[in-house]
Amino acid sequence: MNRITKDNKKVTYNTVITCNAKKKLFLSSPGKQTIEITAYPLSKKNKNMWTPEELFVASVEGSVKDAFIDYAKRNSFVFLNYESEGEGILADTGEGLRFIEIKICPVIMVSSRGQIRKAKKLIKLAEKNSFISKFIKCRVIVYPVITTGV
Repeated sequence: MNRITKDNKKVTYNTVITCNAKKKLFLSSPGKQTIEITAYPLSKKNKNMWTPEELFVASVEGSVKDAFIDYAKRNSFVFLNYESEGEGILADTGEGLRFIEIKICPVIMVSSRGQIRKAKKLIKLAEKNSFISKFIKCRVIVYPVITTGV
């Protein structure tokens, strides 16, 4: 992956999907570990393999996390931990199966109660402005839980 600089305003991502004679699918990218995936999200047979749909939901979830971390850095906001779960709802819309909603449920740990309001503000900014969320058709809703701890 290229870095974005003043002279280079774009980043290129490369992936390869390979299907072998046994109809097994593999996802790879230069310099990264190859993973086996399945093309059948509703199949019970391949339930232990990643589907493109799960990877899509994970991409949206990761984009919200990245946006939160970016806003935290810009605001000199220090948090102790971030963990989230994502859920994508795939439904028949009359135009075929489509994601209609993706829910992201982050649990953000801060060091004091005084940081809770700021954490909520930053995660709302991330929900609104995460890179991938801005370009997809389905709704992305973030349900944050902010906790304190050391």
